[in-house]
Amino acid sequence: MKMLSWRATSWWLALLAVGLGATMLRFGLIESSAIGQLCGSGHGPWWCTLRSWLVLGFLHHVYGTLALAALLPAWLLRRPSLAWLAAALGAFAMQLYGAEAGALALLLGCLRLLRLQADAHAPRMPHQQGQQQVQGQP
Repeated sequence: MKMLSWRATSWWLALLAVGLGATMLRFGLIESSAIGQLCGSGHGPWWCTLRSWLVLGFLHHVYGTLALAALLPAWLLRRPSLAWLAAALGAFAMQLYGAEAGALALLLGCLRLLRLQADAHAPRMPHQQGQQQVQGQP
């Protein structure tokens, strides 16, 4: 079995970082009752606006919709970056209350990324053109 290159591995590490970042946003900024009270008072710090936008995003299913929309170019075009984006948006959506759409985008984005990486590392078969040519008699 061939080892994946650092470049191939970096896609997966970045995806893990997105998932961890979304988890920190959810439990540290959104679900914290202390932060909810601070931001609910109307005199909160500047990042309360960010918290409000995050909450509006999951209330209106923005993250799941974006994740599903990212699947189309990820599956039509052979670009690992687009497959990673669909998976990352799926992971983000899953953490921010868009479990169904996020799980689908995460799964299909990961499958597409795996396929593109496998195709990139597949051994190349030499073109067997010599068997198709007519040889002259010696």
